[in-house]
Amino acid sequence: MVDHKPSIFQIMGSVVAAAFGVQTAANRERDFKGGSAVPYLVAGVIFTLVFILCIVGVVKLVLGS
Repeated sequence: MVDHKPSIFQIMGSVVAAAFGVQTAANRERDFKGGSAVPYLVAGVIFTLVFILCIVGVVKLVLGS
């Protein structure tokens, strides 16, 4: 069996699924066999920043500031 590195879309999907707590066992296993944790850490930080900016934007929109 040849281990393949996950694609950028698989990494993004894993980060979003993990953030909401709905990661499947098969995807989690693929992620841990993928090698480096760096792409997941970078994607997680970017996702968190974008999520916070979206929440701030929605709050400002609702409050009319």
